[in-house]
Amino acid sequence: MEPIFDHDSLLAKKRRALRIADAGAGFLMQRAAGDLEDRLAAVERRFERAAALFSMTSEASDAVSASGKAETVARVEADATLFAQGAGEVAPPETVPFEPESVDLVVSLYALQEMNDVPGMLVQIRRALRPDGLFLGCMAGAGTLGELREALLAAETELHGGASPRVSPFTDVRDAGALLQRAAFALPVADLETVTVRYDSMFALMRDLRAMGATNALAGRSRKPATRALFMRAAEIYAERFSDPDGRIRATFSTIWLSGWAPHSSQQKPLKPGSATVSLAKVLGEEKDG
Repeated sequence: MEPIFDHDSLLAKKRRALRIADAGAGFLMQRAAGDLEDRLAAVERRFERAAALFSMTSEASDAVSASGKAETVARVEADATLFAQGAGEVAPPETVPFEPESVDLVVSLYALQEMNDVPGMLVQIRRALRPDGLFLGCMAGAGTLGELREALLAAETELHGGASPRVSPFTDVRDAGALLQRAAFALPVADLETVTVRYDSMFALMRDLRAMGATNALAGRSRKPATRALFMRAAEIYAERFSDPDGRIRATFSTIWLSGWAPHSSQQKPLKPGSATVSLAKVLGEEKDG
């Protein structure tokens, strides 16, 4: 399978983001960590062993600890330098370094959208979970940075007669739900949250993306440095098409939340066809008569 992302480039950008240390640019991760804690609070059980996978910062593991839902939390990252905010285990990208059926809860924040084999990663997570273990995580979804993608594409086409990929592709929420089913999770759920953030200019948005470690790491990206003229024209197009009356531009961030359980005999299952004790025709007939 031809890789979509360059993992060496991804790690370099994450290391740079930690050096930049712009707390304000972490608003998406902070929001996701809060949502993770709330979602765990709604789960009426405790987990013995939890793991936070490839979430770049300690916020995912911190959210699990703050929820009080897990006895222990192991943090996994692809590079030791990412543990500036604590300790953890280093593992190659897109691998789950746990034995089958050895953890009870796996969480991951904004990592899956940067993986070349998302179905394979979900299968690994499901295998690592003990029966009735839970996976809960989020990833950037379709629509994210759509304005930036359009502005860069229009500017590069106008100036150079063609364009190279500069914004990552993102998964649709329905496809994400199908991936959970494909990985054999029980009770799979995928839901979408979209937030619009306003910036003074496209350059302010790009500064935040750099501080998030979320700039272009596509394997098929152009290796030629982008020109100042390209970015200046893209900023003009962005402002023309996606600005509010006060002159500030809009940037869309869509987040897909995923949850699924490792199969267990105690879980609810759909009824088999033909097993209903009351016919639908009878119910509808009663409603009509009433």
